[in-house]
Amino acid sequence: MLPVNEVAVAPRRFIESLMAMSGISLVLMLSALDQTVVANALPTIATDLNGFELYAWVATGYLLASVLTIPIAGRLGDYYGRKPFVLLATAVFTLASCWCALTDQMVGLVIARCIQGIGGGALVGTAFACIPELFPETRQRLRWQMMLSVAFSVVNAIGPLLGGALTTWLGWRSVFYLNLPLGVLAGVCVWRYLPWLRPRRERPVRLDWPGALLVMLLLAALQTLTDRLGRPQGGIVPWLLGAVVVIATLLLIWWQRRAVDPLLPPELFTDARLRGLFLLSALAGGVMFALLFYMPLLLQAGYGYSLHQAGVVLTPLMLCITLGALVNGRIVTRLARPGCLPLFGFGLLGAGCVGIAASGLHATPAVLFAWMFVVGTGLGFILMNLTLFTQAAARPEHLGIATALLQSLRLLGGMLATSMFGLVVAWVYRAGLTQRLQQHHGGPIPAEWLQPQWLLQATHTDRAAGPLQLPLQSARAALGDALDLGSMLLAALTLAAIVCLLRMPPLGLKSPWR
Repeated sequence: MLPVNEVAVAPRRFIESLMAMSGISLVLMLSALDQTVVANALPTIATDLNGFELYAWVATGYLLASVLTIPIAGRLGDYYGRKPFVLLATAVFTLASCWCALTDQMVGLVIARCIQGIGGGALVGTAFACIPELFPETRQRLRWQMMLSVAFSVVNAIGPLLGGALTTWLGWRSVFYLNLPLGVLAGVCVWRYLPWLRPRRERPVRLDWPGALLVMLLLAALQTLTDRLGRPQGGIVPWLLGAVVVIATLLLIWWQRRAVDPLLPPELFTDARLRGLFLLSALAGGVMFALLFYMPLLLQAGYGYSLHQAGVVLTPLMLCITLGALVNGRIVTRLARPGCLPLFGFGLLGAGCVGIAASGLHATPAVLFAWMFVVGTGLGFILMNLTLFTQAAARPEHLGIATALLQSLRLLGGMLATSMFGLVVAWVYRAGLTQRLQQHHGGPIPAEWLQPQWLLQATHTDRAAGPLQLPLQSARAALGDALDLGSMLLAALTLAAIVCLLRMPPLGLKSPWR
C-alpha cells in the first residue's frame, strides 16, 4: 500500500485560493458546458449527418471513453500529482472539439467524441480530487465547492439555450468551436494558478495497465452488446458479446485482487458505505444522462418545439441542479443525519420522472418547465452529497481513485441507461407506429418512417401538412409512448436508489481516516 500523500499546504491567501479554484472551475465548466450544449443540438446533428442509427453513440461514445479514463487519471494523480494531467486533458479535449466541428460524417463525429471523452474523463478524474487536497477541512471545502456550484449554475442555465441559439444561427458546428477559446483560457488559468501538489513515494509505482485493458474490453463489449440488442436480427453476435462481458468481469476481479498497485483497489469495495455510494452514483447518472440526451428528442420531435423553445424548457433541469446544491450546502453540515438529503433528492427525481411520463404529449410548456424544476432540484440534493460522503469515507491514499471512481460510475450508469433508453425508444416507437398505420395507411410502410429522424425532418417543413399529416400524428404519438415508458423505467431506477439508501450504514461528513 502506498504511503499517505504528503500534500503541500493549501494556498493561504484568499486571492491564491480564488485563482486556484478558478482554474479548476474553468476546466470542469468546459466539460459540463459541452454536454448541455451538445444535447440540445444532437437531434439536428443526427438529421444533418443522416445518422440517426448512431444517435445514442454520440452520447455513449463520449461516456464510454470518459468512464475508462477517469479511474486511470485519478490513479495517476494519486501517484504524481494532478496538475500535469489537468493540463494534458484540457489540451486533448480542446483539440478533439475541433475535430468534432470539422467532421462531415456521423462515424467521424462518434470517433471524435470518443477522443473528446478521453480528455473530459481525465478532467473529471483529476480536477474534482484537487479540491479536498487544496482544502482538507470539510467546512472550508464546502464553501469553496459552493463557488463551483455557482459557476455551474451559469453554465447549466445557458447550455440548452446556447446550444439551440448557436445551432439555429450559426449551425451545429459552432457548438464545438465554442470549446476552442474556452479550452485555451482554462489551460492558461490552470498553468498559472493551480499548485502542483506532489505526493511522497517511498517506492516506484506502476500503473495497472492489464487492469485498464480489462476495463476497456469490458466496457466496449458491454456498450456494443446494448447497441446490438436494438437491431432486428442479432444472431450469435450478442451471445458472443455477452460471453466477453462475463469473462472480462471475472478476469478483472481476479486481477485486481493480485495486482501490486491495482487500478481499482479491492479495499474500496469492501466498505459498505463506499460500495453503496458507488451504486447510487451509477443510478443517479443513469437517470440524469438519459433525460439530458432524450428530452430534446421528445420536445423537438414529439411536441414540435423549435431548438430555442426546447432550450427554454430544458433550462430548469440544469439550473436547478445548482439551486438544489446551494440549498443543500447551507444545511448539510447542520444536520445530525445528513444522509436524509440524498434520500430527499432521489424522491424528487423519481417524482419528476413519473410526472414527465404522466404528462404525455398534451402538457403545456409551463407543466414541462415545472417537472424539469423538480428533476433538477432532486439531482442537486444528490450529486454534491455523494462526492462529500465518498471523500469522507475513503482513506487518504485512495482519495483520488475513490473520487474518480464515483464520477466514472456516474458516467457508466449514464452510458448504460442512455443505451437502454434508446433501445426502448426504438422498439416501442416502431411497434406503435406500425400498429397505428396498419389501420389507416395502405401498402407497405416506408422504412424512413420507422426512424424518429424522419419525424424531426418533417416536423419543421411543409411536409407536416397534407397527406403526411396522419403519419406524422401517428409518429408523434408512438414516440410519446416510447419516451413515456422510458421515463417510468427511470423512475424505477430512483426507487432502487431509495431502497439502497435505506439499507446503507449511516452517512456522515467526518472522516475516520483524517
